Amino acid sequence: MGKEESPQIERRSTRHSSATISKNEAGTKSNEPLPPTVNDLFYGEEEKPISLDDVVSSFPGRRIQIIELMRVLGPVNCPMVPLFIYGDSSTGKTSITLQIFRHLNRPFVYSSCLTCYSPRILFESILNQLLLHRKSMANSYLSAKRCERPSDFVNFLREALISITSNLQGNSGKSGSKKLDRRASGNMIYLIFDNLERVREWDKSSIMLPFLLNLYDILKMPEVGLIFISNTSPDTYYSSMGYAEPTPVYFPDYKEDDLRQIFVKNQENKKLYSSFLDVVLKPFYRITRRVDELSTAFSQLYKKYCEPLSDLGVVPNEEMKRRLFSNLQPHIAPSMNEIFKVSSQPSTDIGATKEAKQKSSSKKSGLEVTDQLDLHMSTSAKYLLISAFLASRNPATLDASLFDSTGGSDSRKRKRKPSEKTSEQKEAAEQELLMKGPGTFPLERLLAIFQCITSVAEGSLEEEEQGSDGLRVQVGDNSLMSDVLLQLSSLCNANFIVKGVSCPLEGSTRYRSTICEDMALKVARSLKFPLSKYLYRR
Repeated sequence: MGKEESPQIERRSTRHSSATISKNEAGTKSNEPLPPTVNDLFYGEEEKPISLDDVVSSFPGRRIQIIELMRVLGPVNCPMVPLFIYGDSSTGKTSITLQIFRHLNRPFVYSSCLTCYSPRILFESILNQLLLHRKSMANSYLSAKRCERPSDFVNFLREALISITSNLQGNSGKSGSKKLDRRASGNMIYLIFDNLERVREWDKSSIMLPFLLNLYDILKMPEVGLIFISNTSPDTYYSSMGYAEPTPVYFPDYKEDDLRQIFVKNQENKKLYSSFLDVVLKPFYRITRRVDELSTAFSQLYKKYCEPLSDLGVVPNEEMKRRLFSNLQPHIAPSMNEIFKVSSQPSTDIGATKEAKQKSSSKKSGLEVTDQLDLHMSTSAKYLLISAFLASRNPATLDASLFDSTGGSDSRKRKRKPSEKTSEQKEAAEQELLMKGPGTFPLERLLAIFQCITSVAEGSLEEEEQGSDGLRVQVGDNSLMSDVLLQLSSLCNANFIVKGVSCPLEGSTRYRSTICEDMALKVARSLKFPLSKYLYRR
């Protein structure tokens, strides 16, 4: 009982390390947490303000986006239209937004549609923060307001916003405390909705997205700013209801030099880690550009890279770099496969597999090694590439017949001898298709074909020997369907698949395969997949 309990950490400190700490940490010894105040709506410690240069230096390659966000937010008490921040995962959208609010010293309410997985939880989370209400044993862990309907939420939200803005305006007029002067940075309040794309997963009635996007017009309060953060572009949020078009700010994927600065920044031996990145960054950059995934992979590989060293503070020379690379090389390919969650053979069996392949290929007379690809690609990425090729070349109306339970064999038996007129029409259609090029397809069709061909491939993979392929897919494993969107993004970055223009009516992006038939056949042969069986011939 002699030890004092550590003070309760604020709600945002669980998500961000630099969250506010209770200002009575040293003097208060009570077990009861302090009641929330207006200061809880701010981010960062009061005694340590952060400058704009600190924000820019903390996020390499994001200077343009930071300056753009500062411009859109504007000066103090400046009304703003809704802001829409979008980009792929792990591009710094949320972290940069919160750090900018820490620099500007402005109050905000943060809610994630990932943790708030229902309308009631989302509504009550926002109201609890605005009403300065914290769930505890004293209030039986109940919310300040019970709210399930959007209409009730608007009424409660308007009352809470009027109260909090008047409170902020009253604090701005007080000059007795320096901390209050610092905290009184205008009377605007900002509502931040993170992971907006997650709303589609739990909103079965499809009314939440239009409601949130129309919230600015519904409230009609210039003291309120709305900020939406999403992994998908604004084109995917088209609705039949009109709403004020938000200002988009795009966060692109990190470039290779930006990732190098991010990983080298907090390393003790920067020269040693830079030599490590010279080996692993370029091949991993072709697969993924997410900082979280690269950090997980690099942490294990860096330990393998430093195993021959007794002193981690040494500056490596060329001879040492070659020795460290030879120790790391067998572990690179398995680690790249783990990013896609595709099982691979141990590194000790790679040499035996290569010898078996060379022996089998030498027995084939008159055939060179045409089935081997000159690039590294996981098994699931190959199946996804084949699916995109089939979706671009085959008419969508024939998917049901080509991917039926019999594999399309019955449809071939029903073919009759075409007449001369039918042959001419087919030739004209083939010439027209040749002029148009590969067609576009939505993401839903790509995933449907991907699931069909991978389920068909399970039967042949059961009969395949374990040493016949370095990337063998286990039957019954759902690894082929894991993180398909990330693999699709990697194939788009490699220009194997290109994105088309989003359709306002469908509300989804369309894709098109750019690989030729020879390339598709080469990928199919490496998987022993019968591509010609599923390719429609006119």
